Amino acid sequence: MEIILTIIIAYLIGSIPTGYIIVKLFTRQDIRTIGSGSTGATNVKRVMGKKWFFIVMLLDAFKGALPVLLAKVFATEFLSIGLIPVLAAIAVILGHSKSIFLKFSGGKSVASGVGTILALNIFVGLAIAVIWAITTYISKYVSLGSIIALSLSPFIMYFCNAPIGYIFYCVIGAIYIVYLHRENIFRLIKGTENKVR
Repeated sequence: MEIILTIIIAYLIGSIPTGYIIVKLFTRQDIRTIGSGSTGATNVKRVMGKKWFFIVMLLDAFKGALPVLLAKVFATEFLSIGLIPVLAAIAVILGHSKSIFLKFSGGKSVASGVGTILALNIFVGLAIAVIWAITTYISKYVSLGSIIALSLSPFIMYFCNAPIGYIFYCVIGAIYIVYLHRENIFRLIKGTENKVR
């Protein structure tokens, strides 16, 4: 029952479409019909500018962290391997990318994914955020920064002596987020990916 409740609650929290709500509230537009069609912060920036990019990114990160923190505080089963927080983290990123409130559409789970990692291990989360920021700043590609940062997360989690469940989550999360960025990868290879202005 603890596992089932964790997954359901985390998925529903992850499904809250932050970017969609903000764009709809302030512009009455459906962000899914604009740009990449994603509800994430990068697409919000195309509609509402840099300020809202950071607001949505922070809200999505908080949305990712909250269920994991709750699971760490209240979970009683499988504490040694961190199973319950990991299940919460997986459910969150699935909810963000496949929101039940948006007919199973959504964003690419980068900010919410970083939020889950911050909640699992704050030092690893901060390292991932710094890598993302530096890579994005140098390359001018948000997608490249996201792919590199999340791909490095399992190794950083391992070197921080985290529970095996946390490392396994970072592997699964990295694979999933890279998969969600598959079109971006093709555009990066072709040189047609949009740069940060």
